[in-house]
Amino acid sequence: MPFVFDNTYIQLPSCFYARQSPVAVAEPRLVKLNQALAVALGLDHDRLNSPDGLAALAGNAVPDGAEPLAMAYAGHQFGSFVPQLGDGRAILLGEILDPQGERFDIQLKGSGRTPYSRAGDGRAWLGPILREYIVSEGMHALGIPTTRALAVVATGEPVHRETALPGAVLTRVARSHVRIGTFEYFSARRDSGAMRRLADYVIARHYPEAAAEQRPYRALLDSVIDRQARLIAQWLGVGFIHGVMNTDNMSIAGETIDYGPCAFMDAYNPATVFSSIDRGGRYAYGNQPRIAQWNLSRLAQSLLPLIDEDQNKAISEAQAAIDAFPGRFEQAWLDRFREKLGMFETHSDDADLIEELLQTMEDSGADFTNTFRALCDTVEGTDSGFRDELGNSDAGNGWLDRWRARLARETVEPFTRATGMRRANPAVIPRNHRVEAVLDAAVTGDLAPLEDLLRILASPCEDLPHSSIYRYPPEPDEVVHQTFCGT
Repeated sequence: MPFVFDNTYIQLPSCFYARQSPVAVAEPRLVKLNQALAVALGLDHDRLNSPDGLAALAGNAVPDGAEPLAMAYAGHQFGSFVPQLGDGRAILLGEILDPQGERFDIQLKGSGRTPYSRAGDGRAWLGPILREYIVSEGMHALGIPTTRALAVVATGEPVHRETALPGAVLTRVARSHVRIGTFEYFSARRDSGAMRRLADYVIARHYPEAAAEQRPYRALLDSVIDRQARLIAQWLGVGFIHGVMNTDNMSIAGETIDYGPCAFMDAYNPATVFSSIDRGGRYAYGNQPRIAQWNLSRLAQSLLPLIDEDQNKAISEAQAAIDAFPGRFEQAWLDRFREKLGMFETHSDDADLIEELLQTMEDSGADFTNTFRALCDTVEGTDSGFRDELGNSDAGNGWLDRWRARLARETVEPFTRATGMRRANPAVIPRNHRVEAVLDAAVTGDLAPLEDLLRILASPCEDLPHSSIYRYPPEPDEVVHQTFCGT
């Protein structure tokens, strides 16, 4: 078998999970295998591509050393608490160590019903599975912490949604599948023993430095807050909208997880929403920092009994940690956008300059990705592309003059600045209309557009030959207005 497992989560008490093997499928067929990820994990590509490998990736055989389980968790979904969720269509096969000794979960998504499926069928269809593959690999190439996709297997069985659709299973790789909702699960049950076991497990696996602190559980909370602040800032830096930032979709390890109705902005507008189920805009682009803080406050609430035996002291400490989030996020956001604007130094008026550009982009309907990419060229004297993105407006031209005056305070060679800016401003992203076109083709059996898109997304900051088509924003008839999670 292709995996060598070293499992730890199953060593936790049985209330943390339900033992559950994946449900076999009729006619498994390998659609896509991520060879680069397999190599990085130290896996044998040929064995993964063998009949035994296909059986493991499809859920038709339990690999040697695997101890499959469905994880229990709760969660706030659109602000409403659901005390019993859990892996309703996913099975954690186990954990592996990569050549550097880093630990990763191997999970099958779409692998059949579990005790947590409720009314669901436990399956997934090919479109959303390929969307997660494309977008998660695109996010990885952009340098954003994320779960990754190792393989997609077609099941040969239909999945019934509004109509019959081709089924698929995704092999997902993550540093952890523990969520904020996992802590909420035990908090709701007032199970302090399980809560402590969970917190100790997370500290040992993800935040070992917290163990040395005088107050390790407060240190754990601070560490998770810091990672989430930096993660959300990175999302905003590429125009990414998660779509469903429920607490059960927020990884305790600080990775982007659960790519359902996610999407990337074309024209800049902080109110942008794509998710078909987010009718009130709760998880709009510009709301993501506020929602992250709200979610983290749910984690803080769960940790109160561990932070201090004195409830008042615990509340005070937890509140102080949550109150620090805006400052941590703002710093991470400033760092990210300073990179995008080629600012190597810190000045007090930087935030105003960044916000002015974003407002000008919103007013002119400028494309988020292309505007920042065009700004890179202005460093080397080519202004036309940037001015065109902003409609040659007086506001845009005035901002360009103020930005150049700001850069003049620094002594940085134009080539060095432009190079740094191009690393921070991708030329291509997984644009929604391109992703949808690829999915439409793949469902009919044509995988060539998928391979082409993945090739381009693997080097998002390079001007690759034949990549220009992927940089164009959608024409009016190509605009994607809604995205769907596929459940």
